[in-house]
Amino acid sequence: MSLTESTDHQPRPQPQDGKLTRLLKRWFLRPGRVSFIHTFSRHFRLIEFEGDALKAAAWIPGQQIQLGIGAGMTNRTYTPISWNVQDGTTRILVYLHGDAPGSRWMRALRPQQAFDFLGPRHSIDLSDIPEPCVLFGDETCFGLAKALQDTLGGRRTRFIFEVSDLAESRLVLQIVELGEAVLIERTAGDAHLADIESHLRPLASDGAQYILAGKATSIQRARQALKAKGVASSRIRAKAYWAPGKSGLD
Repeated sequence: MSLTESTDHQPRPQPQDGKLTRLLKRWFLRPGRVSFIHTFSRHFRLIEFEGDALKAAAWIPGQQIQLGIGAGMTNRTYTPISWNVQDGTTRILVYLHGDAPGSRWMRALRPQQAFDFLGPRHSIDLSDIPEPCVLFGDETCFGLAKALQDTLGGRRTRFIFEVSDLAESRLVLQIVELGEAVLIERTAGDAHLADIESHLRPLASDGAQYILAGKATSIQRARQALKAKGVASSRIRAKAYWAPGKSGLD
């Protein structure tokens, strides 16, 4: 991958935890630190975390990790690209969307900064996905897509994404070697979903397995389109990462 170092300004001081919160974190969370950060573009960062606790974790591709994002027990969930138990490292491709707490915390991260985590936890198990396979999602799913590609070795796998910025998304996907993905630009009123359905439907007769992730309402539309083509529920794995106006969905 071609990587660019982060040059963001220094973050503002964060509020401190009280005694009870520190005790709860010691009980339930495990410590680590940020080993490096690379900024791909305005909205995407590749972050590697390290720590002895990561060596003891049994991660299955597709599983997620919960990261504490500042004071208190507030956390956000992310899907790692990779997990190296020998080195005690994991990597996450982060999409910085708006001014949400998770995005603010990820923007402020610096190398060697300490963090707490919980997991890995069950989400979409990519270890037993048969081929051919189609993944539909959005910018929040680029990491999941990379994990899937690495698991299957890029064989008979197709990626379809709805995105807000075609040029930025194409750049990032090329860096992580997913440059052949189909990108559909979002439009007002979700009119673009009809175009996405037209990409999904022709693959139904090939016996493809489908992974639907990202925005909840887009997943619902895609699922309905696939079922209308006779795709059995057993061939669809879905996980909503977010929904407009809601926080902590996953």
